Amino acid sequence: MDQATSASPAMTFSVLTSTAPVLAPRVGRLAIPGRKTLATPHHVPLTSRGTVPHVAHDVMRDHTEINSLYAGLEDFIAKKDAPVYKTPAANHESPLKKFICVADDMPLILGPRRFPPIPCPPANTSTSIALLTSVGFTQLTATDYVKSIQKLRPDIAVGMVDLANKQPGSKRRGKMVDRTHAWTQEALEKLYGDGVAEEDKSKSAFFAPVLPLDNAQQSLYLDDLESEFRWDISGLALYQSASLGFVPESLADLPRLLFSEPETPHTILRDISLGADLLTTPLLGAASDGGIAMEFVFPAPAALQEGKSERRPLGIDLWTGDHATDTSPLGKGCECYSCKNYHRAYIHHLLLAKEMTAWALLQVHNFHVMDTFFAGVRDSIQRGSFDQDVETFARVYASSMPESSGAGPRLRGYQLPANGPNQPRRMPKIWGGLEDAIQKFNESQTQSEIATPDTDASGLEEHGFAEKL
Repeated sequence: MDQATSASPAMTFSVLTSTAPVLAPRVGRLAIPGRKTLATPHHVPLTSRGTVPHVAHDVMRDHTEINSLYAGLEDFIAKKDAPVYKTPAANHESPLKKFICVADDMPLILGPRRFPPIPCPPANTSTSIALLTSVGFTQLTATDYVKSIQKLRPDIAVGMVDLANKQPGSKRRGKMVDRTHAWTQEALEKLYGDGVAEEDKSKSAFFAPVLPLDNAQQSLYLDDLESEFRWDISGLALYQSASLGFVPESLADLPRLLFSEPETPHTILRDISLGADLLTTPLLGAASDGGIAMEFVFPAPAALQEGKSERRPLGIDLWTGDHATDTSPLGKGCECYSCKNYHRAYIHHLLLAKEMTAWALLQVHNFHVMDTFFAGVRDSIQRGSFDQDVETFARVYASSMPESSGAGPRLRGYQLPANGPNQPRRMPKIWGGLEDAIQKFNESQTQSEIATPDTDASGLEEHGFAEKL
């Protein structure tokens, strides 16, 4: 089945293989002129301040297959007149891409907030949402967000959505729908409306948000997506997998970006079976942070299916001592840069030494595992064996990721205040070795019997090197 959407002249999406318009796995092709083509289903790597954690741009280019990025606007607007808006760029270039130094052919998706977002105590308003910048909380108005899209020119812009920090009540749900509807309408009018000159219309594709609410609660909004906004939106952005069932058939040809937080690859497979095209996978970065090398393949190889009474782990914990002398690669038969050049014992040593190269090598490996996983998913869907392969995968592999036995790198968010009086910080301080070493050094100096260059006259006399007159 071939379908295409022409909502934005800058982007096309074709469904190549599918058994049903909605609630079914499908293989697609998302193409943006001058950018890398995205084969779907696929994952979208998440960034922090415009970079993939632990991976420098040259490493990403040379040793990974990363072909898209997601960035949150709140990472760049700590100041009112933020430097990102002053980046010089030609009309065909994206100032945001130049600011974060990524290749022009890398598809870049921009949303208001990073993902997963850190909860903001300030409440959203009828005209703005709360953000957490590097210097504190602030509000982003719908009008300013549209201006940011126009200035920064991402390849895909995700519409602003009113999400609640906790389970919303009935009154709150009504506000969520009304605000999201108004913000979407305002964005589309200012980016692509009839009153906008043709040369001023945005070249960014716009993904309209779908709220994580029941179908009935947002039915009017979904109806307007079909009738009023259909030819201005290029895709849908969803915030829970259940919302995939609310996509009407008239919008089935649009790509679906699912902002998900799957805990295992089993959850990813479930979301794909419901029709997700692009997915966020924070578990990849969490595994690298925890010193876990992911180790799973889809479909599960036949050799793994036979003669195994216990299910295989989804990864290995490289903190444990049994890897101290293990010179095997992170994954058997893995072709990633890390496995070709290093072994488990070396990365185990780097972790114990708190050397940042450990997490860089783990991140490169885990990206390769995830890319291979999604490539296998696409092949399975095209062969028509996806459902059977999912069942086999569930039998072969454990249902949860392994626990990490070590302390990962310092986590972002340590600067956040406590949730309340006499409460600890939200993210505890992980490293304390430097302060401990300084304290021990100072103690050793006061107790030492050896004179040092900074010893005063009394100390020299005490050690017998001088006598005060």
